[in-house]
Order: sequence, then C-alpha cells, then structure tokens
Amino acid sequence: MASDNSACGLCASRGKARFPQAIRMAYQPIVDIEAGRVFAHEALVRGENGEGAGHVLSQITDENRYSFDQTCRVQAIETASRIGVPTAISINFMPNAVYEPANCIRTTLRTAEKTGMALDRIIFEFTENEDMTDHEALNAIIEEYARHGLRTAIDDFGAGYSGLNKLARLQPDYVKLDMELTRGLDSARRRQAIVRQTARLCEELGIAVIAEGIETVGEMTAVRDAGIHLIQGYLFSKPRLEDFYRDSEILKAFLPAERKAGARPDADAALRATG
Repeated sequence: MASDNSACGLCASRGKARFPQAIRMAYQPIVDIEAGRVFAHEALVRGENGEGAGHVLSQITDENRYSFDQTCRVQAIETASRIGVPTAISINFMPNAVYEPANCIRTTLRTAEKTGMALDRIIFEFTENEDMTDHEALNAIIEEYARHGLRTAIDDFGAGYSGLNKLARLQPDYVKLDMELTRGLDSARRRQAIVRQTARLCEELGIAVIAEGIETVGEMTAVRDAGIHLIQGYLFSKPRLEDFYRDSEILKAFLPAERKAGARPDADAALRATG
C-alpha cells in the first residue's frame, strides 16, 4: 500500500498547475417542504468578480483539475463557516480529480476541523455526465467518504444514459433529478410517471431524492405529488454570492405561520418570494 506522502505526491504529479484565478462561492438553498425547513445549501462556483460557473469551468485543464477541485472544497467550507450557514452544505466534486480517495480527502478533513464544521454536514455531489466509467473507482470514493461520515449525491440524474447502472453499482445518499426531467413537470404526464417511479425506486434503495431546477409552483406541486420533498430551484432562491437565505426568510414566504410543516404552500406567497 502506498504511504500518505507518496499518494499525495501522485495527486501533485498529475495536477501540477495551480488553477489560474481566484474563486468565490454562491449558495442556493435546498428546501424540505415536508419538514418546513431549509435542508442544505449547495455551494456553486463563481469567479472572483462574480463571473458565472461557465466562465470558471472553461479554464479547467488536465493539469489544473486537481488544484481546482481542492480549491473549491476549501472555499466552500471556509466561506460557509465564515458567513454562518447553519445547514448542511453540498459541494460539487470531480471524481477524475481524485487519484487516491483516502489521501485526496485529507485537505477537506483538515479544513472541516479548522472551521469546526461537522463532517456529517458535508455532501459531495458528482454529476452523472462526468466522464467516469470506472465504477469501482467511484465506489471507492463513496465508501471512503462514508467512512468519515461525509455524504454523497449523484447530480443531474436522468441527464445521461448510465443512471440505472450507477444505482445498481453505487450507494449514494442522494439522487438529484436533472432539471430536464422536472422542468414543466406539471404538464408532462410521461415525465411524471418517470419521476414517480424513480422516487419509488430510490426509496426502496434507501436513497433520498432531490428535485432541482424548480421554478414554478406547478412544478413544485408535481414533484411533491411524486413523493419528493427535497426541492431546489429559482422558485425559492437564485444562488447568492457568499450569502444565503435564512430559514425564516424562505419559510415566511412558502410556509406561512398559520400553516404547518408539509402543508401545501400558498401559490401567491410562493410567487411573491421570487420577485
């Protein structure tokens, strides 16, 4: 077995270049409409001056991929700690930047310890579109993260062709439905059936489902009716640079005081929150 130092050397040798620009983090809430609370905030990368994710991601190369991945992890945890995000945080990571799971996670563990963030508050997302065909390697990452109490999620589920294969081979904690499945779901009966059956399958496998890309009350109602209560999208909040909506701000708009957790949000109040 390779030593810790040699494994870190492997990471360095495969990604010697530093990422060429400073980054910041924007945070978008994931709301549990059944419990009536904000469940987590996803940390989304932005440029130093607020440039969008596309601008930042376009600068990733094979040489700086490892540096970028590690920088995002540190920045997401440190920023969330500094601005006082009280919930779990969800961080996108690049499996192709993880050369040896037990050692590539060390910077994350040190950052969490330094900031006082409990490890069970950290969720790592990897996208189904990621060019990652080595399921054994990906499973090794998931198992190593779980060993430390970290959670994992498959992002953009349903966007690729290997989703069911991933569910058969991997055991993430969450699946995030791609917005192409959820967009206009209230008027798409075929996709409603797909989303409903996906939710049932994941429940049987012990995997929680998050619906992302929700922009209308109709879409929210459709995913709720499919049995999904973790929801993310512009209906609640756009990503905010190094900021986040407090639980009370969201719940004031979507779950008025006279309503209890799990009640259907008032459509007018929900729409007012997006204005």
